[in-house]
Amino acid sequence: MNVAAGVEGSNSTLNIIIFLVFVAITLVIVFRASRNTKTASDYYAAGRAFTGPQNGIAISGDYLSAASFLGIAGAIAINGYDGFLYSIGFLVAWLVALLLVAELLRNTGKFTMGDVLAFRMKQTPVRAAAAISTLAVSFFYLLAQMAGAGGLVNLLLGIEGEAGQDIVIAVVGVIMILYVLIGGMKGTTWVQIIKAALLIVGAFAMTLWVLGKYGFNLSSLFQAAVDKGGKGGAALLDPGKQYGKTGTTKLDFLSLGIALVLGTAGLPHVLMRFYTVPTARDARRSVVWAIVLIGVFYLFTLVLGYGAGALVGPDKISKAPGTTNSAAPLLALELGGPVLLGFISAVAFATILAVVAGLTITASASFAHDVYASVLKKGQVSTGGEVRVARITALVIGALAIAGGILAKSQNVAFLVALAFAVAASANLPTILYSLFWKRFNTQGALWSIYGGLVVTIVLIVFSPAVSGKPVDAKTGKSASMIQGVDFHWFPLDNPGLVSIPAAFLLGWLGTVLSKERNTKKYAEMEVRALTGAGAEKAIVH
Repeated sequence: MNVAAGVEGSNSTLNIIIFLVFVAITLVIVFRASRNTKTASDYYAAGRAFTGPQNGIAISGDYLSAASFLGIAGAIAINGYDGFLYSIGFLVAWLVALLLVAELLRNTGKFTMGDVLAFRMKQTPVRAAAAISTLAVSFFYLLAQMAGAGGLVNLLLGIEGEAGQDIVIAVVGVIMILYVLIGGMKGTTWVQIIKAALLIVGAFAMTLWVLGKYGFNLSSLFQAAVDKGGKGGAALLDPGKQYGKTGTTKLDFLSLGIALVLGTAGLPHVLMRFYTVPTARDARRSVVWAIVLIGVFYLFTLVLGYGAGALVGPDKISKAPGTTNSAAPLLALELGGPVLLGFISAVAFATILAVVAGLTITASASFAHDVYASVLKKGQVSTGGEVRVARITALVIGALAIAGGILAKSQNVAFLVALAFAVAASANLPTILYSLFWKRFNTQGALWSIYGGLVVTIVLIVFSPAVSGKPVDAKTGKSASMIQGVDFHWFPLDNPGLVSIPAAFLLGWLGTVLSKERNTKKYAEMEVRALTGAGAEKAIVH
């Protein structure tokens, strides 16, 4: 591993100090939170002790990931209008979560998505399926965060070589595992609240700074980005620079948009946050707070993206470690020198740590609660035993995330998150909506929907250009695909949502109508609980 001076103008020593200060402060917070983590409710749902506004800030901290800050800013800097469409998709998705999912899930479940899906169906197969789906979504999302962490720290510390980048990703993974093992959901939530505040304040300051350089005139900023972009600069203001070149890329954009809009309501780590508040009213307030904060932040990304394009330039961004993911840190360096770069990068690093901790605790909780406690032990397990299994699972998931992050370190993190959204929208959302709103829905329909959606999505991703087959870029000498030097793709779209989401809904319907199983009494009970909150605090009967 070679440590160079880093990006020209940056101060590696200062960056390391800021990193260490942040990690030390958050670890102290996590240790303090861990004192009260004794029961499964404490570990999984933070004892349901957070208010609506607190949980809303934490949700925004969980949701505003490396994709939101690093990936979208870079996508806008390079692709302009088409890059901003990521922001639109991520934001609009919250309306689906607010109107269809948040309050009903809080009233119906206990700790995990599996609680809701298994409420009126056969416990063992449905909980197992829900756990497998949760693990799959979490893994794809973790890939994005770990890839973003590697690129960001390489940029800051000037670490060169494949081995150096791999070590950075491993270190991030180890810190994330510590958060989860020590603090549980309560410690993770406080890290997310702090990180959300820092991220929004930092992005707001940079937005004002960029606008101030152009007389607070957006038109002047856009024109500067066009001028800096050279021959292709004018395309930054028009749709189609990334997704409008051929019929396939237009379909790819449609597929991406569907996955982004429908995926949020099926993301397990977002759904699990609704259980950390005491009432359904607080769950509703959480989502309203989250929508406001997330909406404001995505407006900032428009200015930050075009600001990076205007002040840094697409050529410099493309050549930097982390390529497009480096746009926001490079903009910070351009605006405020090494100090602002160190602060913004520490915030981005906090963003990654908070999100991967939330993902890891969700995945480990799903395995321990749905598979170990409910399926393997038939509900006959002590609280301590269940939490111990959750912690062991967190270690395994952390190791897998490190390995996957090393494999995917050259990918744009916003794109990788879009794949996670496609899996969530295909494997989880149809089953959740059918469970909440369709009286006839049954166990076979749930299994066909979850497993069918999961298999279709993963197969299409594996055999898509995202994994293999994209042409080699003349400037970088690398393909934009995950695996270099091979081509086994046959599915033409990068994101499978256009095919996989309708397929999952269809499979859920087909599996239901082909089965004679009916449980109308349980549906009636679930409907009353979902709509009124009656019995929401009672434990789910295994």
